[in-house]
Amino acid sequence: MGEIDEGLERAERTRPIPVHLSTRVKFLWEKVAKEDTKALAKAAGISVRTAQRWARALKEGEQPVMTKANEKKVEQVVRAKWQPKVRRRVRRDAEKNGFMLHISGTFGYSAAGGSTDDPRPRTITQKMPGDVAKKLYAARDAGATRAQQERILAEGLREHYFKDNGRRAAGLDIELNDIAWLDVEL
Repeated sequence: MGEIDEGLERAERTRPIPVHLSTRVKFLWEKVAKEDTKALAKAAGISVRTAQRWARALKEGEQPVMTKANEKKVEQVVRAKWQPKVRRRVRRDAEKNGFMLHISGTFGYSAAGGSTDDPRPRTITQKMPGDVAKKLYAARDAGATRAQQERILAEGLREHYFKDNGRRAAGLDIELNDIAWLDVEL
């Protein structure tokens, strides 16, 4: 998961996902699988027997014993299933109204002759329109790479920050070379 995915995910949540493994498994057991071991096995990508062991551990008030690989699977499923209504509402609002982007990174430039194209570090806070949010969400849903998502952000920043919506820097093209940190407010 890259910085852009993490930024979108942080912005979509009103509460963080559970920290403790037993709480995560309990969430999967009660909310996702509806206390059905076969549904738990399918959701977490584990065997039915493993799901039965986890369910028994939860009923006895113990923490389920699992491998690191299964811990990662549980975390991924919880991230995907946590607060679905809130996530849908936030996404709809972002695609309609846009979002506030806070980013610190290194930007490369290509522009008219006589200007420098050396990469420069910048810290930018910019209101991005809904069409950029639509493109980012569509790319994330399609499994876009980090570089593809960075290109979408760079295009959005080029048009709305550097070119000021077409009022300056007509021949400017930018490239997002490195992200130091990123935060998204929806």
